[in-house]
Amino acid sequence: MSDDASIHHRGLSDTLLAVRDATFVRGDTVILDHVSLAVRRAERWALIGPNGAGKSTLISLLAATEHPTRGTVEVLGYRLGRVDMRELRAHVGLVTSRYPLTSALDAMSVVLTGATGTLEWVPRWTPTSEQVRRARTLLTQFGLDPDRGLRWPTMSQGERGRTLIARALMPDPAILLLDEATTGLDVAAREQLLTTMDGLSRSHPDLGTVTVTHHFEELPASTTHAMLLREGRVVAAGDADAVLTSAAVSDAFAHPIEIARTGGRWTARATSAG
Repeated sequence: MSDDASIHHRGLSDTLLAVRDATFVRGDTVILDHVSLAVRRAERWALIGPNGAGKSTLISLLAATEHPTRGTVEVLGYRLGRVDMRELRAHVGLVTSRYPLTSALDAMSVVLTGATGTLEWVPRWTPTSEQVRRARTLLTQFGLDPDRGLRWPTMSQGERGRTLIARALMPDPAILLLDEATTGLDVAAREQLLTTMDGLSRSHPDLGTVTVTHHFEELPASTTHAMLLREGRVVAAGDADAVLTSAAVSDAFAHPIEIARTGGRWTARATSAG
């Protein structure tokens, strides 16, 4: 694939994200240390580890917002450093609980900004009828009434989360990244958002997803793969059931933790070291 080719994610290989021996250094601090990861179509990955493990930094590499200090990162077949990062980011959906919108846009307008890739509404821009139809369909799919007039400042945290997932899917990305998207949600809102995320495996079966969390109850039941990080290094990575074991998780968190899975969902409980 030539470096000046127009970014396009259709017809690519099954590998959507490829991180090879990536190290990220800020100042004198090594935040990621020789990390490798491959995410393929239809895989639903979880990145898990304690605070400071390097999860959000790894997401920033996958989202094409940062370059590795050493090693390589390929997003949709394009190597970072050899491609227009801004154009590449238009094909990667990113959802974060720290979305910095301050204006009183309604839900439809927030979702439609996913078509322009901007935080705010672009002046003098008019969406096409197809874009409006898609925005309405996405909001409805995630349990939000596009005609209700919900506005950002008065939305609940759960409504915001579902609106942001709809926004991220607006440009039909090949990959969806969720950086602690359930942070700050009450139990009901969290469960609604997780139901939305599980539904993606049916509504967008080829979509690859990566979810960052350090709470096991925030993992969707549709999770297929997992990576455990500790102090910027990979503790374990691969099939979720093989990785999310009591032994591996205890190693990642440097504390004895018992992991269980019931009804497809995970739970974690600290155990006594003795």
